[in-house]
Amino acid sequence: MKLIVLDRDGVINEDSDAYVKSLAEWIPIPGSIEAIARLCKAGWTVAVATNQSGLARGLFDATTLDNMHFKLQQLVMEQGGRIDLIVHCPHGPNDGCVCRKPLPGLFQQIAEHFHLKDLDGVPVVGDSHRDLHAGMSVGGVPYLVRTGKGLKTLGGTLPTGTQVFDNLAAVVDHLLEAKG
Repeated sequence: MKLIVLDRDGVINEDSDAYVKSLAEWIPIPGSIEAIARLCKAGWTVAVATNQSGLARGLFDATTLDNMHFKLQQLVMEQGGRIDLIVHCPHGPNDGCVCRKPLPGLFQQIAEHFHLKDLDGVPVVGDSHRDLHAGMSVGGVPYLVRTGKGLKTLGGTLPTGTQVFDNLAAVVDHLLEAKG
């Protein structure tokens, strides 16, 4: 199985320091939906792992989050692809959960869902240190995009082996050229 794990806000859709709180605020980054569809058409399995502390903060409810994810799925399906799994952490930063990135819980859920021991060698695409570190903790290979918080993340020390790309479409171009 060729599996890839994507962060959501800042990788697939525009991010906001004020949180993406409504369906109207969920705006795809140009090229991201088509990039996911291209992966699918090339035989990749796509999973999304996203922190959604806006739930714990009371900024939006579970129905709103479901609607955002339904819109994401619908847009990808219109391009001939699909997202096989979306997992999210609904907790705030001080809730003491194991799923909030940079902890590995979401990635462990993905591995369990696909009956994998770990995510060794799986590309993990994010725009922040916490995305990259969470994926690497279960064997994932870090890919940083410059969209979302990516440029700010570039200002720090990146984990060893991190590859940097302009956006998700550029990551997909690289993966499809390298791995087919």
